[in-house]
Amino acid sequence: MGIPMSVDVRGALDERVERAAVQEAFARMHAADRRFSRFRPDSEVSRYDDDDTEPSPDLREVLGIAARFGDLSGGAFSVRRPDGSLDTDGVVKGWAAQRAADTLTAAGLTTFCLNAGGDVVVRGEPEPGRGWNVGVRDPSDPQSFRTVLEVRDGAVATSGTYERGEHVWDGRTGQPATDLRAATVVAADLTTADVLATCVLALGRDGIAWAAEYGAVAVLAVDADGELLTALQAAPA
Repeated sequence: MGIPMSVDVRGALDERVERAAVQEAFARMHAADRRFSRFRPDSEVSRYDDDDTEPSPDLREVLGIAARFGDLSGGAFSVRRPDGSLDTDGVVKGWAAQRAADTLTAAGLTTFCLNAGGDVVVRGEPEPGRGWNVGVRDPSDPQSFRTVLEVRDGAVATSGTYERGEHVWDGRTGQPATDLRAATVVAADLTTADVLATCVLALGRDGIAWAAEYGAVAVLAVDADGELLTALQAAPA
């Protein structure tokens, strides 16, 4: 997927089990890249987009997630680029990384941090009484953090324009999303966090409170002027 990926495992009881689980997690990410990359003419996404062949169960799942959040966002989130081509990156990165993390959990690993290009899934505590520290980068300075989050058993994803430029568009207008420079979402799983982060960037300021209604535990966004905007999920009544 053109992203760096790392796994930090703590407290594994069997090194062989740990090594096998990590290798399988990486293999699942590589497999997702082969199947969903729009830059590979032989990928399932490219072939589906070219001739509308019957999608696999995994592709149906990804397209279903995209359709759901497209509806929830009023069309702002879309996996159809302005030129009409299919681009599932807004779903697949988080979806694939979450499946990789699920591989580690299924193998019995209870304390780890999986980092896929800055989007992370964490489980447990690296030290008793302390969660995993997840830095949220300052869009204006790659060497600085706007804040550091302490997370246990959750996921954090960021969508922004500071590295790849205006690559997220508003599906309602087909125009680049420019209201925010970055949006970070904390959620229970990385599929949700990643899609919501993209939705917030596409919706702009209106998406910050909106995301807290659809699975975001917390939302942090930086607007064009560098102001930090936040929202928290409402506590149950």
